Amino acid sequence: MTRLPIVVAIPTKNEAANITGAVRSVIDHFAAVVVVDSDSTDDTRALAKAEGAEVVPYTWDGRYPKKKQWCLENVHPETDWMLFLDGDETPSGELIAELRRIFHDGRPVRPAAFDIPLGYWFAGRRLRHGHTIVKRALLDRTRARFPEPDDLAAPGMGEQEGHYQPLAEPVHRLRAPIEHRDLDPVRTWFDRHNRYSDWEAWLERHPEVREQIRTAKTRQGQIFHRAPFKPLLSFGYSYVYRRGFLDGRAGFDYALAMSFYRWQIGVKAREAAAAERPTD
Repeated sequence: MTRLPIVVAIPTKNEAANITGAVRSVIDHFAAVVVVDSDSTDDTRALAKAEGAEVVPYTWDGRYPKKKQWCLENVHPETDWMLFLDGDETPSGELIAELRRIFHDGRPVRPAAFDIPLGYWFAGRRLRHGHTIVKRALLDRTRARFPEPDDLAAPGMGEQEGHYQPLAEPVHRLRAPIEHRDLDPVRTWFDRHNRYSDWEAWLERHPEVREQIRTAKTRQGQIFHRAPFKPLLSFGYSYVYRRGFLDGRAGFDYALAMSFYRWQIGVKAREAAAAERPTD
């Protein structure tokens, strides 16, 4: 079977629970599969190599480029197209078939990037409704790049690019999903989002950087970026408007978790603001 002319980059740190499935899902279909690992202390590297992936060590120097842009600049630069997967993600069979139709039809690929929906799993269940996530995960590195907002002093994200999209034009949305199925305990979701909320709260106190990032979000993200009462709006949108209630308890738990995440951001931002006020 002809391989797709795409390099798969999987940025990792301690993904031993997930990495075998991620590599197996792509190793036979793409030109190269590269695990870009940040000093994992578990068996991530050994497991990835055992499945046939290349493993490239990565150490962040505290400046730009961060990890994904570094991948665009350094990992198999001879191949224009790169697909980013998290260590707990696998492309669906339908997505691989869709990519074959695009990249093997003999015509130049017009878009500079593709947005791909996520099939999101939470607490062990595939969510069919509620809040949907779309990632700009497939990029032509000659026509796309990640923004560099002035957030290097912000806590929470570290070597990872923040919650914004890479910049590219034009962009096309694919139909088939990437399956985002984290096999780690649900507490790891809360650990990650606790860190992410530190970054988001810092942005609330630095509106000029917040505005830089707003412009690098999807249209839906830009609208929500300006909305008031985000915890309530998040829950109502996910659980009611997007019918998250049809996913049963998992739908309720996820909508509540995302609402709590938004609440955390607000609490942390208000705490920081209070600390900055002069005292008598």
